[in-house]
Amino acid sequence: MSCARGEHVHTLNVELRSRSYPVLIDAGILGRPGVLDPQLAARDVLIVSNTTVAPLYLPALSATLQSRRLVPVILPDGEAHKTLGNLSRVLDVLVANRFGRDCAVLALGGGVVGDLAGFAAASYQRGVAFLQVPTTLLAQVDSAVGGKTGVNHPGGKNLIGAFHQPAAVMIDTRTLTTLPARELRAGLAEVIKYGLICDAALFAWLEAHLDALLAGDPGALAHVIRRSCEIKAAIVGRDEREQGERALLNLGHTFGHALEAATAYKEWLHGEAVGAGLVMAAAMSQACGYLSAADAARVRQLVERAGLPAHAASVEPQALLEHMRIDKKVKGGRIRLVLLRAIGTAFISDDYPQGALRSTLAAHCGAARR
Repeated sequence: MSCARGEHVHTLNVELRSRSYPVLIDAGILGRPGVLDPQLAARDVLIVSNTTVAPLYLPALSATLQSRRLVPVILPDGEAHKTLGNLSRVLDVLVANRFGRDCAVLALGGGVVGDLAGFAAASYQRGVAFLQVPTTLLAQVDSAVGGKTGVNHPGGKNLIGAFHQPAAVMIDTRTLTTLPARELRAGLAEVIKYGLICDAALFAWLEAHLDALLAGDPGALAHVIRRSCEIKAAIVGRDEREQGERALLNLGHTFGHALEAATAYKEWLHGEAVGAGLVMAAAMSQACGYLSAADAARVRQLVERAGLPAHAASVEPQALLEHMRIDKKVKGGRIRLVLLRAIGTAFISDDYPQGALRSTLAAHCGAARR
């Protein structure tokens, strides 16, 4: 991963040899004509967005992509719509408009749009160019970078998908001015995650500046977006397909994905479920004797200060465990979890006391929650 600053645009590079690509970060970049020209050779561009984002930002994006044939697909908003049915809808539009292998698919929206559009790009004619224009904090700090694409299944989150790296990621920090407060809080869960897995200084910075972030301070938000993308780009550059280190980015996600699936993707935003998952991962790390009580308390306190849930009252412990057992990270029938030795130090293990997992779920789920 390398960093550079142009006249206005902060640029990070995800280093993947011949498939390396830039992450462009700036306020107001979305409406600049020609900004994506170096990374977008296609004449035909399918723009995938949703009913919330398209009215706000599709006109500006269209002005950026001058002299191209633009075909929009506007999907319903929400995690419940990240389905094979909507994937088929996107593919149908590509076919109906006779898009060739030299076309591009561009995602304008949050993580749902990005994941689904990316999977369509990976699938259509065995792979076409893909670009990400994320408009939520969660997508800007996490899901838009790294090439994970896919859709949900009733049995589990993101069970159907592919790795397909974008040609570029363009982050306009001004899009966060229209982001609902609940979505902003959800995005902070992924930022907290980065501090926990490898950057104790970032975690401490979040503790000190959380109020500014919650208030939408542009400077504070720009800082966490850049730092999160730096961490994500570096890890993806070293482990693109999650064979080792990249799995650390799943801290809290095995719990969180199970919460989403257990509630049919209708109750929790992804970041909210990850926030609860971070608390569970810290509590379990403490139960196993890895993490100090003081550090586990810091995790819980920061998550709660961010306005994120720490409990799952509507999901019973056994139901959550059953969904965890079909998570993508299960190997040999054992649930692999990312746990903590300290804030800033994470590790992956399937060798932990089963009693610690069950007691953690019992303490944080269902009627027995504290």
